Order: sequence, then C-alpha cells, then structure tokens
Amino acid sequence: MKSLREFQIICGILVALYSGTNAFHSPSRLPHHQQVKSSSGHALRMEVFEGNPIGKFAWSNMWKLPIFARGEQGTPIKLGDSAYILRKNIEQIYGDEASIDGAQVATGSLDETMGDTMHLGLHTFFQKFGGVFKLCFGPKSFLVVSDPVVARSVLRDNSKKYDKGMLAELLFPIMGKGLIPADQETWKVRRRAIVPGFHQKWLDRMVSLYAECTQVLLDKLEAHATNKEVIAMETEFCSVSLDIIGKAVFNYDFGSVTKESPVIKAVYSTLQEVEHRSQMPLPYWEIPGASLFVPRLRRFNENLKLLNDILDELIEKAMATSHKTDLEELQNKNYDAVQDPSLLRFLVDMRGESSTCKQLRDDLMTMLIAGHETTAAVLTWALFELAQNPELVQKVQAEIDEVCGDRMPTWADIKELKLVRLCLAESLRMYPEPPLLIRRALEDDKFPAGTAGFEANVVRGQDLFISVYNIHRNPDFWPNPDKYDPERFLRPFKNPNVKDWAGYDPEIYTSNPSLLYPNEVASDFAFLPFGGGARKCVGDQFAFLEATVCLAAILRRYEFDFDGSPDDVGMATGATIHTKNNLKMHVRKRTNIDQMQESRHSNQSEVLV
Repeated sequence: MKSLREFQIICGILVALYSGTNAFHSPSRLPHHQQVKSSSGHALRMEVFEGNPIGKFAWSNMWKLPIFARGEQGTPIKLGDSAYILRKNIEQIYGDEASIDGAQVATGSLDETMGDTMHLGLHTFFQKFGGVFKLCFGPKSFLVVSDPVVARSVLRDNSKKYDKGMLAELLFPIMGKGLIPADQETWKVRRRAIVPGFHQKWLDRMVSLYAECTQVLLDKLEAHATNKEVIAMETEFCSVSLDIIGKAVFNYDFGSVTKESPVIKAVYSTLQEVEHRSQMPLPYWEIPGASLFVPRLRRFNENLKLLNDILDELIEKAMATSHKTDLEELQNKNYDAVQDPSLLRFLVDMRGESSTCKQLRDDLMTMLIAGHETTAAVLTWALFELAQNPELVQKVQAEIDEVCGDRMPTWADIKELKLVRLCLAESLRMYPEPPLLIRRALEDDKFPAGTAGFEANVVRGQDLFISVYNIHRNPDFWPNPDKYDPERFLRPFKNPNVKDWAGYDPEIYTSNPSLLYPNEVASDFAFLPFGGGARKCVGDQFAFLEATVCLAAILRRYEFDFDGSPDDVGMATGATIHTKNNLKMHVRKRTNIDQMQESRHSNQSEVLV
C-alpha cells in the first residue's frame, strides 16, 4: 500500500466495519481532491452515510461511548482525544467535513516517509504543501511544521501547552523519565539537578579530556596514514565520542577507539528501533509475547539489557562511595586535580540530590545515547562537506595553525577558532541532529501564520512534527540553503516577506562573550541545532566544544579524500542523520606539518635566546 490515501482508506474501512456501518458506496462523480484511486484504478467515494440512516446513527453514536470521552484541557491525553482527531480526519478525507485544523492533507507515496530517510520525505512534502501541512497514515496524523515562526510559538511562547507526546512513549522503554522524554514536572526537577553539573570549571576540565581522548584517535589515524589504509570515519567519530562520554559522564573508559565496542552497536540499533516504531501505524510491540515471534524485538531487548547492565554497575559503584557536598563547593573544586571529575560523581555527591538508581539510570542513559550520537554525527557531516571544499579546508587549517600551533586545542584556543566553530554550526544547519522534534498538544492552540499563510488550529491531542531539517533548508530563511557556507553565520539576513520573523542577526551571539556558537535566539528559531525554549538540550555547549576540539585536532595533522565518490556515502537516520554506507576516507599526513612544527620550535628558541 504505497498511496497515503490507500493506507488511510483501509483504516476508514476498519472503523466503519467496527461500527456496523456500510460507509462506502459505488463510484460516482467527485471533485478531484475527493477521489481516491484503488489498486484497480477505480475511483472510490466515502459518502458519509448518505442515504444510510442506520450507518449514520451508528457512526455518530459510537463516539458518544464513555471510552471515547475527551479529557480536560491541559491534562494528560486520553484515548478519546486521539479518537476525536482520527474521526475528524476520516470525515475530512473521505467525506465532506471541513478540516478541524485548516491544514492541507499531504498526498503521495508512503515510500517518501517510510524507511531510512523520513526527513527527506517530509522535505519533499514541504516543497509541495508548505510550512504547515497534515500527514496521515493509519490511525496516526501529524501536523508537520517547517516554519520558525510556528516553531517558536510551540517551543517557547506556548511551550506549556505541549509535551513530548509520541517521543516520550517511544523512548520510555529506553530512557524512562530521563530529560528528553520526561513529563514537564519530572523535567523541572531533573533539570534543576543536572544543569548545575555543566558549570564552567567542569567544562574547562572537559576540554582537556576531549583532547586526551582525541589523541587516541590521532594515533590510530597516524597508523592508517602510514599504511595508506582506508578508514571508516563515521565509525571512528562514534568511538571517540563514546569514549569521551564514558569518561566525562561515568568516569569509565569504554576504549572503543582501540577495540570494537558492543555499546555503539547497541545504541545505534536501539535508536533505529525507535525510528521504526515511529513509522508504524499500530504498536505491535506492545502485544504480549511479541518478542517471541519478532526477531527485531528480541534484538532490541538484548541491546537494552546490555546498556542497562553497564549503567547499573557504574551507578552502584558511584553511590557506594558517595560523599555529600554542598553545591557551591562542588562547583569550585579544582577539577584538574580530582581523580573522578565525572557528572555521575557530581550528581551522587551533591547535597540535597536524592535520586533513585532508576532515575539516575534514566538520566545517564539519555546522556549516553544523545551525547555521543549527536557529536559523532556533526563531525561526520563536517568532514564530509569539508572534503568537498579543499579551499575552505586550507582556510580552516590556516586558522588552526595560527591559533594552536603544534599543540592540542585548549579552552582559550576554542574562543579563537572562529571558522572551525562555524563549520560545525553549518554542518548542524544542513544535517540537524535530530532532524525532527516531536510534540503533542495538551490543550487547544492556534499557530501564527508565518510562511504557511493561514493560522492553523491545533486540537488537543494532536501530534506535531517540527521539521528542523525543513526549516534549516528553507530558502526563505537561509539563502542558497543547500550550499555548505560556514561564513553565512557572519552575515545578517532578513526576509520582509515573512511576517513576524525577526531575521538572523549574528551580533546577538558574537557580542556575548559567553556565546561561542550561533543559536535559536540569533536566528529567531530558524536555527535549531539543539531545539529551543525551555526544553532545549542541556548538553549543547558540551557537544559543540567536544566537536570543536576533535575537528581542530584532526585537521591540524591530517587531510582526507573520499574512497570513491561523495555520492557513495548516502544518508540514513536513526534518531540522528547518519551515513548509509559510512564515511570511508583516505587519510594522509599534511605535507608541511613536520616542517611547520620545526619552524615554530625554532622561532620559539630564538625568542628565548
């Protein structure tokens, strides 16, 4: 069933049969937008119980059953809220009822949204249906938002009207009530506990930790360069990112750069399962005993057990040696001198923090998965784009040479590596991680018009996809959006044709010493690499700093060429945008690196004399 409408009509038939009606009649003449083509090419029509009073009575009264009662505004979503939206969508698509939201229903092929690149399918629909449209498949429907004005309304201005919805449901088996899927009350409590751990002294220590872990990768690249071997850089970036998360968050050395890690495979496989479930019309995995018959469910459970066992062991060890300390004292520690500077140690030692092992595991699982996935992805796509822009690489390497010389980047260096930072920001613009944000309306709302040209009504219980990928690739907000142009972030841009969008103003972040990277504020929500509003990712600076150190360190010493064509790399998604076939590269040592370092040492000696 490739047609979205064919998929929808099956659900309409099932609902009609369940309610004891005969809603479908023989083909008749209809306006084009009301026609659906069957596999035999005949036009079908759902005349909503026209001439069928029994069916009409059954259909209308079925929804009055107590099970379909709708919940109060602002309260958790009930079955009746979802059923109401399903009913209205069926009546809109197959009948003559007006849309409850005013949005166009996307029509096309399910192949465009199912599979490895759902975000690309949504981009195709966006080009056809605009900034806000409705996507229906099976009993599910989503309002797809590809507009920063609307995104700002949902993520910041009216954020209390929305929760994580389907995302929380999908992630609950993995992350429980961790920061990403948590309900609003749990999130407030956990954020207050976790955010103090990302303080400046800790981040200063983390920069040196990034360098230590990256050095292991540099040693591996040296061997490949010497032996002229092809290396899979996405795999290596995943490995070094996992090692950094291991030490920074758990004080644990996964050692995945030097040996194969089952953790990386488990994480990636788990995220693929989450995306697979997001595309399924019915939650078959909730059927008791389903894992006995579905191999992918067995693999999911095995991978989840592996990750939970590792985290439980690390948490138990940390809690066994807990030493309760006031927050101010923890934040003023000399982190260069402590043996365990991990975030886990901070959380178990912080006075007043009384998390259970289960809550800690949920929090740390979130950091383990989201932390290393995002950084690995941004590094992969940065190298992918830079390898196609040799002149830009030369400019980047000239900056690194001037700032870092022959040492690993420091905190002070990061502030001066402006072009390196912009390369990473541009990679996140073109390949946002994640490409979709998911929300569900807890109460009725109305979208601002933005580029959509109309104010969509949002019904309580409605699921939303905020397509960050579409926003980042929209020429209304980013000129030449498919061109890799890091220096675009130095140029202000406004579009007077977009109502209520303030434009992009680099002064907003460049004038603030504490902001090193472009963000959603400077772009008025046209740049959302880590979300925006209250639920913005707490680890954004951690990830950006880590990626800056790693990218600068490898480009300081090495140059890369594709093993084959850039087209061979392909694209796929788990929760983040991955390559389809890995990023296989030839690595070689920069031809002038040794001479440059010798010259620098010589100049330093002359100064000393």
